[in-house]
Amino acid sequence: MVVQLGHRLRERGQAAQSLTLTLRFAGDTRWEKTRRLGEASAHDDDLRTLAYRLMDAAGLQRGRLTGLTLKGEDLLDADQVAQQISLDSAREARLLTEGAVDRIRAKYGPRAIGPAAVFRRAS
Repeated sequence: MVVQLGHRLRERGQAAQSLTLTLRFAGDTRWEKTRRLGEASAHDDDLRTLAYRLMDAAGLQRGRLTGLTLKGEDLLDADQVAQQISLDSAREARLLTEGAVDRIRAKYGPRAIGPAAVFRRAS
């Protein structure tokens, strides 16, 4: 979900300032939590880190989860977001890769490329 959200934000030229995670459980119970990003972003790494924090905050134990929604909120135009200079070369490489992945998806469709964990192993 984070990869799809990040792609949609970048495709629209937007960045989210916060994320909202909504969980629905059997019996029509809902849990919703919103957290702000340190700075507005459309990068998968930033969105994923905050999404994991939201999931941790939910404290899921044994509840029967029937629905999960992740929304980017407080959207800004991407050109309004300051670009932070980073000395983390691995992060910079991942951010650079996002552009190439987005171009592949635009040319060949959204399922052409994605996280390695979602692809089945070749036999």
